[in-house]
Amino acid sequence: MSLLSEERKVKIIELVEDEGKVKVNRLAKDFNVSTETIRRDLEELETKKKLKKVYGGAVKVKYQLNELSMFEREILNIEEKKRIGMRAASFINDGEIIFIDEGSTTLQMIPSLKNVSDVTIITNSFPLTIKLMEYDSKQQFKGNIIFLGGHINSKHFRSSGSLTEKMAKEFYVDKAFIAIDGIHPDSGITSFDLDKSLLSKIFISNARETFALVDHSKLGVKANYQIELLKHIDYIVSDVPIPENISIPKAKWIQSQ
Repeated sequence: MSLLSEERKVKIIELVEDEGKVKVNRLAKDFNVSTETIRRDLEELETKKKLKKVYGGAVKVKYQLNELSMFEREILNIEEKKRIGMRAASFINDGEIIFIDEGSTTLQMIPSLKNVSDVTIITNSFPLTIKLMEYDSKQQFKGNIIFLGGHINSKHFRSSGSLTEKMAKEFYVDKAFIAIDGIHPDSGITSFDLDKSLLSKIFISNARETFALVDHSKLGVKANYQIELLKHIDYIVSDVPIPENISIPKAKWIQSQ
């Protein structure tokens, strides 16, 4: 079996998740690559805390139970996130009403919103709101901004909780753009934070179309709380091709350039 580098790493993560351990020699044979290639893959995945290297292979490690802070997330895979954000924003049309979830990838959509007019952006993200306000003050954003109030999470610079959810339920929108912590064939899209997952569910329920933004580090990851099954997500925007184990129509998987 011949796979691109990122697809191979995703498959390795899934094997470790399902079987608990993997062997270098077996992986090299299965993927038709050298043992040195597999060792480099394992080293990179260990750096990203996806597994733990041991003699002759790797074993499963417990995923972090807490989401990284906004500052920590913002610098990870930034170039990939910029491309994903730009591609996602290209689906927003003049005059639409849009939910944009809090997230380091959804934040990268904002520069491209200068190209559309009369849009209404509804969000629970402080950084996203501030960026839109800056563009608005320079007459670079032509639209409306609605911030969803509620309990303030200072670590992640977002609002959440029952008040935020109550306010979100009042809106029915054209499109929702969802930030996630993990995507897996069985559990769908997931989050490390319960409040965030509950709010994302509302965004999805009240939108005509839903886009999940997924960089390659989220593939094969099961976070603590399910947001939604893949069959209920209209489109997935990612920096890598669709993995073989993701059973959705290829037209629903949009790869950024």
